[in-house]
Amino acid sequence: QFFVFCHGLLQLSQLLVSGYLKSSISTIERRYGLSSQTSGLLASFNEVGNTLLIVFISYFGSRVHRPRFIGCGAILVSLAGFLMSLPHFITGPYEYDQSVASMFSNTTDLCQPRVPASRGNLSDAGCTPHAARENHEVLLVMFIAQALLGIGGVPIQPFGISYIDDFASERNSPLYLGILFSVTVIGPGVAFMLGSAMLRFYVDIDKVAGDDIQLTNKDPRWVGAWWLGFLVAASLVAISAVPYFFFPREMPKEVGERDFPVILLRNLRHPVFLLVVLAQVNLSAMVAGLATFMGKFLERQFSLTASLANMIIGAVNIPGAMVGIVVGGAILKRFQMSLRQCSAMCVLGMFLCLLLAFPLLFLGCPTQKVAGVTYSESSEFEHYALECNLQCNCPEKAYNPICGSNNIEYISPCSAGCRVVNINADNNSVLNYTNCSCISENGLAGFAKPGTCGTGCSHLFLPFVVLSCLAGILASISHTPSFMLILRSIQPEDKSFAVGIQFMLLRVLAWMPGPVLYGSAIDTTCILWEKKCDRKAACRYYDNNLFRQR
Repeated sequence: QFFVFCHGLLQLSQLLVSGYLKSSISTIERRYGLSSQTSGLLASFNEVGNTLLIVFISYFGSRVHRPRFIGCGAILVSLAGFLMSLPHFITGPYEYDQSVASMFSNTTDLCQPRVPASRGNLSDAGCTPHAARENHEVLLVMFIAQALLGIGGVPIQPFGISYIDDFASERNSPLYLGILFSVTVIGPGVAFMLGSAMLRFYVDIDKVAGDDIQLTNKDPRWVGAWWLGFLVAASLVAISAVPYFFFPREMPKEVGERDFPVILLRNLRHPVFLLVVLAQVNLSAMVAGLATFMGKFLERQFSLTASLANMIIGAVNIPGAMVGIVVGGAILKRFQMSLRQCSAMCVLGMFLCLLLAFPLLFLGCPTQKVAGVTYSESSEFEHYALECNLQCNCPEKAYNPICGSNNIEYISPCSAGCRVVNINADNNSVLNYTNCSCISENGLAGFAKPGTCGTGCSHLFLPFVVLSCLAGILASISHTPSFMLILRSIQPEDKSFAVGIQFMLLRVLAWMPGPVLYGSAIDTTCILWEKKCDRKAACRYYDNNLFRQR
């Protein structure tokens, strides 16, 4: 029981490292200008190191000192966590476009008719060879850290599961595994909560004095302290690793020597094993994509801050899935189900989940009106839109969204033709922009507030969360029965190996491609890209309807 406790703790903190990346992905995209395809690849890259090794490690499962191997893996995971936060310390402070000349720059993005068009702008400053190299270094470090994270995670789950299943009674084993699986699900939940907490701090909290931070976390340009969570998570893993070096090897009697290829084929030809694993592959591919981009989806669809989106996922969606897993395990134990009943239970859960998830296609709002991007009143308006800020010489790439009094969003104060910015003297923040030639109200120049207009979708947010949570509970009821189908239908001495093959197939067919496919699909719905050095960087605006449907 102490081993189950330690293993739960270790899995929790290991998932904290890998799950935390998913919670801060939209922030890292913004900070380093990544497309969703790139960030999806980054999120799934830990599976690469994992896949290469998992089958072999599981095969040697009954011949090595399992607890000690788990401990060594945990040390690697911890190292990977510290590496993930390194980019923050090797790059300069975060820069963004702003209207108020400040310690960062003396340019502003207001409408300035007298200034020639070639005026400097922050976005272009990031184009020196040094900046480009810095960006490559950041990606390299992160990809290496992710690969290490995968390699370190290899022994943890298969060895832990087989160690427990070897020494627990037949009747208690499902209970212990159920506890572990529910922890496996809490892990990402805690990771999202950690993300929610850390992203409330400004990214350069260690480099910039508090008074100099001009953004609030509601601002679309806000970047939270994404690196802090990695430090916390990595430290936790390091602590959890310690007990493993003191567990006994203690193995039951060996069952004859076995041949690697023979067992591999024996399991792959087993119809129940193969079908259940393929079903799990389909489910996992969806979960992998959702886990990576659900936060980003909520941020865009319902105009939430990154911190709040993570809070919802961590406090509602993931605990829901956990409830499902525990309920599934409890039903199994209570009714001592046969394998046939197990599969019936899986089918029923999935079917009900589909019914509840279907309405989610329609729960959302279109993208807010953004002048020149998603919106133009008429061809006459287009002509006028060009005219109204023509004399402003706007920098092409400025991004500092404002919401006009006409409820239309503009990419920057300059594109709305605003000439005056009013500052709140107390905290140096922007109150509003006035004298804006593109925002006309009753023939007079209108005004604008800083920040985006939002999608006006808040009333659909609650139904969306409730339905997605219920669908998640129903889907995850099938988790433990599907595992039991595998553990009980194969030969007992193949257990460790079969779980290894299963995890490998899940990784190759689901966890690796899932986030990349989701990211690519999300990229296809982008309508305005940030440009860095003439290449696409992060997406500024998505077509919300397409984003939701795809």
